[in-house]
Amino acid sequence: MKRIALLIPVLALLAGCVPGIVPRETEIADKSLGLGSVPAPKIPDAWWTGFGDPQLDRLMTEALAGNPTLHDALARLRAAKAGVDDANSALYPHVNFDAQEERLRFSKAYIIPPPFGGTWRWYGTIAADLNWDIDFWGKQAAELQKAKDLQVSSRLDLEAARLAISGAVAAAYVNLDRAYKLADIAAQTERDRQNTLSLTQRRVRDGLDSQVEEQEAEALYAQAREARVKADSERDIVAHELAELAGRGADAYAGIGKPALHLDAALPLPTTLPVDLLARRPDILSAQARIEAAFEGRKIARAAFYPDVNLLATAGWAAVGLSPLFLSKSAQYGAGGAVHLPLFDAGQLRAEYAGATADIDLEIADYNGAVTNAVRQTADALTQIRSLADQRAVHTQELAAAEKGYRLATTRYRTGLANQLTLLDAERVVFDARQGQVSLAADSAIQRVTLLIAVGGSFEPQTVIAAASR
Repeated sequence: MKRIALLIPVLALLAGCVPGIVPRETEIADKSLGLGSVPAPKIPDAWWTGFGDPQLDRLMTEALAGNPTLHDALARLRAAKAGVDDANSALYPHVNFDAQEERLRFSKAYIIPPPFGGTWRWYGTIAADLNWDIDFWGKQAAELQKAKDLQVSSRLDLEAARLAISGAVAAAYVNLDRAYKLADIAAQTERDRQNTLSLTQRRVRDGLDSQVEEQEAEALYAQAREARVKADSERDIVAHELAELAGRGADAYAGIGKPALHLDAALPLPTTLPVDLLARRPDILSAQARIEAAFEGRKIARAAFYPDVNLLATAGWAAVGLSPLFLSKSAQYGAGGAVHLPLFDAGQLRAEYAGATADIDLEIADYNGAVTNAVRQTADALTQIRSLADQRAVHTQELAAAEKGYRLATTRYRTGLANQLTLLDAERVVFDARQGQVSLAADSAIQRVTLLIAVGGSFEPQTVIAAASR
């Protein structure tokens, strides 16, 4: 052991210099992102209950329990936890037990002396071996810390998946509400055009209109029936999407009915880019954890340039024949050390170190991309919310005028004061205005959900990171 101890500093010098390869990328500075000075408001865990729809609450519960994406993230988290346990085990001695007993013929021309040489005998060994890899250069500690960082990243990825799924379910449910309302508008338009056809047929019988107007009214009525069928099918397709998000199949379709949403329900949302945006996003914190793991990977690659030192010990019995196997004279034991250092590897260690450094650049680039994307998502949602509010205010006046114009056109056409073209134009305007009102209300609700998700929802970073680090 003394000789091994003396060899360690000599071999460390022989290891040569670690390459001077450094990361090229740098993390984007928070101050350069144009964030505001006010933090985001606190968002409750079950924020979707603010829409006041029990069916949405049920679908959200099912999705957050049964969505396949969440199960995938949970499996990755379990794998990361196993990686931590594996890395932690490398810090401690490993003891193995081995035993064997076999019948064999010993060679007469080898090291086995008479009377055993040239005869068939039982040969057995029983031993316990100890192997302890001493962490002189911090390699095992770096492997453990890397595994812990990856575990934190996996836990944050799980939270990001939950956040994304909750936003997707809420948005899809708003779209289901939109689809039901558009189907209702399509049905109303079908009835309106049926009334127009009946009115035109009376005018034809009275000699006020010709067959041309009647055929056009029939075509428009058929067109309205087709639009109503299409609207019904689009409503069903959105229900299929919700069932998939909930981790369900066709058995769930019939159980998804018409929503009872309060679309304009108030949600706790920021009015400017929050100063704590980056700290509230699990995907960004996960990217930070992967950067830290990459730096630990570089430490591992650096330690590979230095010698591995092992403590060894063995104790047991070995004997020719069965009867003397457990006698004291058959005992054998010993202890010592081992050193391993690659003196020539054709550039393998240097390449691994360069690759570990490149991994840092890759993770930093991914982090910077996630940061700029988060800022853009939040800014876009804020802009859309303001724009949609202005559009809805104008559209309210447009719809009122369209409804009034359609009523006047119907009355004038019935009394012969206006032609069919005027009525059909009024029908088209009111149909578009009704659809626009529904879509603007739905888009406004979806953008509020988008903003809530963009600022991290109800995610609590301190609690999650602390739990993942244990």
